[in-house]
Amino acid sequence: MLVLSRKPGEALRVGEDVEITVVEVKGDMVRLGIQAPREVQVWRKELWEAIVEENRKAAEEASATAATVPEIPIILPKTAVPDLLARKKK
Repeated sequence: MLVLSRKPGEALRVGEDVEITVVEVKGDMVRLGIQAPREVQVWRKELWEAIVEENRKAAEEASATAATVPEIPIILPKTAVPDLLARKKK
């Protein structure tokens, strides 16, 4: 981990497109300003971790549901069978 010291008004760059500026330091709270292109997503870490966890749970539930649901046979009305057979012969 890179550890830097910055004063209010000072900034650092991440790559070519992201700039993080120290806006204010008050007690043990630091306010940061982040300039980044719109396509770059910026998340608070605790929110990002919550989203990742919810996605993991949803994927597990979907996987478990898919594994427990039996395959449902397709039942066609009797009138459809001759029509389908005729289409196959063409």
